[in-house]
Amino acid sequence: MKTFPLKKITLALATSLLLSGAASADTLRFWTTEEQPERLAKQQAMVDDFKAKSGIEVKIIPVTEKDLGTRATAALAANDLPDIIYHPLQYALPWVEAGILDAETNSEVIESLGIDTFAPGALNMAKLPEGYAAVPVDGWTQLVLYRKDLFKAKGLAAPTSYDAITKAIAALHNPPSLYGFVAPTKIDEGFMSQVLEHVFLANGVTPVNDKGFSPLDVKTTTEVLDFYKTLVKASPPGDLYWKQSREMYFAGKAAMIIWSPFILDELAGLRDSAPPTINDDPQSTDLASKTGVVTRFQGPSNPDGAAWADIRYFGITNDADTEAAIKFVEFSMNEGYTNTLSIAPEGKFPVRRGTTEAPTKFLEAWAKLPVGVDRKKPLSELYDKETIASITVGLETADRWGVKEGQLSVSSKIVNSQIINRLVREYVDGARDAAATVKAMNDELSKID
Repeated sequence: MKTFPLKKITLALATSLLLSGAASADTLRFWTTEEQPERLAKQQAMVDDFKAKSGIEVKIIPVTEKDLGTRATAALAANDLPDIIYHPLQYALPWVEAGILDAETNSEVIESLGIDTFAPGALNMAKLPEGYAAVPVDGWTQLVLYRKDLFKAKGLAAPTSYDAITKAIAALHNPPSLYGFVAPTKIDEGFMSQVLEHVFLANGVTPVNDKGFSPLDVKTTTEVLDFYKTLVKASPPGDLYWKQSREMYFAGKAAMIIWSPFILDELAGLRDSAPPTINDDPQSTDLASKTGVVTRFQGPSNPDGAAWADIRYFGITNDADTEAAIKFVEFSMNEGYTNTLSIAPEGKFPVRRGTTEAPTKFLEAWAKLPVGVDRKKPLSELYDKETIASITVGLETADRWGVKEGQLSVSSKIVNSQIINRLVREYVDGARDAAATVKAMNDELSKID
């Protein structure tokens, strides 16, 4: 990788300057999409700690995530970018091209902290030909949750492949008392798009290449369609989305679902608005103890499989007070990293597992952070070590359509069009056969600019 000796500031030097009190006279401006009051309070405590140790003041500016793109574009035009932006994956590469992010400086920070201390998947999503667009902060991987007690009773393998999931459905599906799966079928819900992308990726199927849209292969896409049809046929009838899948699983009426990790505290009875109903105790951890987790599964044409992840980044901008911004990001990713993750631990997995000297330091600290709303407990008290390890392993090689191809913008348009959702649902409902469905997908997706 290219290094940048004129601007390079090592972690040791940055830490030394930080603790010595050296600081810029200006206040850093930090945009964050974590705008809920409780999360803002935790971020304020973190920047107060940073100021006490560095003398550098940071002004937190909350920005609603849906407005982030337009706000950044307007700020660029007005030469008024903040110093640092906490942002989702979708902006990392486009903002480098637009001149918003200082990739050179962001790459320096990653090198300084230690490339090998980061989850490779999180780094690869922001990788440039030379360096990285932004610094990975946290993320989460989509989960296949399954009743490991029921799987064990039937001698079933964990649901790590199309084949294993299909066999588990055949063994466990017994409606209405137990459904083998609860798959999303409500085509206008982003939840269905998210789950379908994971299922397509698991079989190595993507609608883009490095030139843009790429026609879907008939054979491998047919495997995806047939597998998803199996999931839907093992689900309750109706237009299903996240709500029904959670309700059915919490009631003990589903053997498997796909969900985000934000279900983990609810699953353990820590949120009164969404209690498990598998027994008469809404605060019971019984269902959590019976739940296994898989983040990565494979299809028949992709033995490596895939994990679907949402990653967030710190982006130092081209208008930043560079030296002070580096200090803040390194602090937030090193001595302040546990506090960074504590903002919402159930959805902020550590993409930096530890330091060179202590490779699992942050992973171990994260597992002890309290989660929950009405009651709080650390994940390590709710789930065993194997489950905790499974929850985070997907970040090692996580993927999304368009990332490695450099076509995230086109992929986002494809997902947002919900064309794939609609045509998959029509296939499941028998409107056309697989070959005709793949053709219809290719015809309609090819019209997206």
